[in-house]
Amino acid sequence: MLQPELKQRRDKIRVLMAQRGIDAALIACNVNLIYTYGTVVSGYLYLPLESPARLFVKRPNNITGEHVLPVRKPEQLPELIQECGLPLPKKLMLEGDELSFTEYNRLAACFPEAEVVPCGSSLIRQARSIKTVMEIEIFRRSGVAHAKAYEQIPSVYRPGMTDRQLSIEIERLMRLEGCLGIFRVFGQSMEIFMGSLLAGDNAAAPSPYDFALGGEGLDPSLPGGANGSLLQAGQSLMVDMGGNFYGYMGDMSRVFSIGKLPEKAYAAHQTCLEVQEAIANMAKPGVACEDLYNTAVKMVEEAGFADYFMGVGQKAKFIGHGIGLEINEAPVIAPRMKQELEPGMVFALEPKIVLPGVGPLGIENSWVVTTEGVEKLTVCNEEIIEL
Repeated sequence: MLQPELKQRRDKIRVLMAQRGIDAALIACNVNLIYTYGTVVSGYLYLPLESPARLFVKRPNNITGEHVLPVRKPEQLPELIQECGLPLPKKLMLEGDELSFTEYNRLAACFPEAEVVPCGSSLIRQARSIKTVMEIEIFRRSGVAHAKAYEQIPSVYRPGMTDRQLSIEIERLMRLEGCLGIFRVFGQSMEIFMGSLLAGDNAAAPSPYDFALGGEGLDPSLPGGANGSLLQAGQSLMVDMGGNFYGYMGDMSRVFSIGKLPEKAYAAHQTCLEVQEAIANMAKPGVACEDLYNTAVKMVEEAGFADYFMGVGQKAKFIGHGIGLEINEAPVIAPRMKQELEPGMVFALEPKIVLPGVGPLGIENSWVVTTEGVEKLTVCNEEIIEL
């Protein structure tokens, strides 16, 4: 990745560090290493407030450069930092929400004279929430590849398929278009494989994961997504695969049907499209996330679908979320979320309705906040496509 881009990202973190009186950060977690160094390594990026970053790397052993040094264990870090001509930090930031308890304490113990603060995860996520020009272009390119894969879905459907069989074929389409496969999520209790295909009443099955819709899954060890059910006439199915084509998690859902659906299903889907249009027209810098959420809820209530909005029984308490190197970043479009949209934020908007006996309806697209409004990043057919 271009060094000016990486320096711009690191400088965004430095600005936030300076506001809190932090004079150095030690970054060890994969996603934050990708953000600040451009790739995953086993090691540590040391980010001083006013000096170039240093990479202390354990593996791979073929990385070289002016500010790259080998390290075997974290206890070597203070000596290596001083050998670089840098003072040891007085206030050091660690990724408190991502490091294990043991690893956090081990790293903190390496700097006994420093005040060690755990705010690294939240501070770096704040920096990551405003995308650079290069990151937004990556999202645009991902959106094109994502749409190209989705456009081929009707060609791989065969009567008599289960949801698992169709999901496998869609996953194959995604991989052939360049999807990396890995689905990165913030939080140890958030898991999924590439994304989900939810058909019929399985879309209403509650899940322990904080996704918009759940699904029973194929095994109790991964209770989410397709459950192996036969796809049947009169069912809707929703494809929600993560578009990780260049390391960034684009998000897009589309609805398909096995034959015709009841008229109520088409009305529910149209309601979600109208919610999307209203939110897209409303969204711009300075608008609070809770105002977007409240607008969506009011529209769904007026359309008579409140009981089925964002689930049945167990409901998701949001209609949108920031995306980036992970699928769940800031901002979150949810009640009581007073954070305001800013230019450069990228988020997924996903108004969805689940009708018992039919299945999921609705839409999800990725959007970037511009200086004047929002731009849609995932563009392909939004109507219900009959298989």
